[in-house]
Amino acid sequence: MRNYLIILSLFIAIIFLVNVTTFAQCPMCKMAAEANMKDGGTAGKGLNTGILYLLAMPYLLVLTLAFLWKRNKKKLDQ
Repeated sequence: MRNYLIILSLFIAIIFLVNVTTFAQCPMCKMAAEANMKDGGTAGKGLNTGILYLLAMPYLLVLTLAFLWKRNKKKLDQ
């Protein structure tokens, strides 16, 4: 159990450290996509796909952790 807490705390720390650099890219991506769309490009479609990908990852992570927790809890109850 202690190993899980250590791994979880390291994972959360890494998320907070990486999150700072991701906010800096948003205005640049928006400007590049808008300029590309004005010229008739399709960069907006790729940007929307990336947004959906980023939206799905936290849900998949939570579902995976819930599944593993439930499976381990069943093993401990037996």
